[in-house]
Amino acid sequence: MDGVIGFFQDLGPNLQILFDRSPQILQGLQITVLATILGGLLALLISFVFGIAQVVKFSAVRVVARIFVEFFRGTSLVVQLFWLAFVLPALPYPFGFQLEPLLIGVLALGLNYGAYGAEVVRGSIGSVPKGQYEAISALSLSPARGMFRIVIPQAWALMLPSLSNLWIQLLKGSAIVGTVSLYDLFFQVEQVRDRTGTWFAYLFALLAYYLIAWVIVIIMNGLEIRAKHKIGRGPALSSSWRALFQAPGANTKEGAVA
Repeated sequence: MDGVIGFFQDLGPNLQILFDRSPQILQGLQITVLATILGGLLALLISFVFGIAQVVKFSAVRVVARIFVEFFRGTSLVVQLFWLAFVLPALPYPFGFQLEPLLIGVLALGLNYGAYGAEVVRGSIGSVPKGQYEAISALSLSPARGMFRIVIPQAWALMLPSLSNLWIQLLKGSAIVGTVSLYDLFFQVEQVRDRTGTWFAYLFALLAYYLIAWVIVIIMNGLEIRAKHKIGRGPALSSSWRALFQAPGANTKEGAVA
């Protein structure tokens, strides 16, 4: 109870401290957003490459893809980050080299969450009705062309809710990049905490990360609505703007009714 009372008593001075450190906080926010976007794009690329590789006909490709996915899913993100930051530079030439802190964070996030995303892509491709594969043969399309023209557009609509959740998890996981001398949002919050106390600093952190996650949800919901509309399973984005603010995948029922 005393902590709550103290929180409100110190609210004015703490807000002033937050305002005074706003340049550093904005810089940390920029790094967090940049790591989240670049890590997310790398994770998306890895998701498609290794997700599709797991369903191709060549067994050797499937085995390599499966080993990659299981390795990065089965090892800790923190260990992967530290390996890139501290072990890789210590390896003998020509295998060892030093990476920039931002690149380390992006690689660790992209590889780890890309492995999880690959399972989402594989599962979504497997969920496409078998009749669509028969359509590929009926249209005399090559397997690769049929995959990208018929299967992937339908699987894309199915995988977007799960990819949205993964992107939000990646955002929250980006807080570990401060351990490799990258002064992200969470690092700046820690500096504020030294002067304001725990209540205020971590409440600000919760709100800041929530707002970024909310933007991600809006973007991914927009992509989901658009993807379903393109395959005839839902309304156009212009007529269902309210669904942008729902939880990931919540507009599925709306699309099915439409």
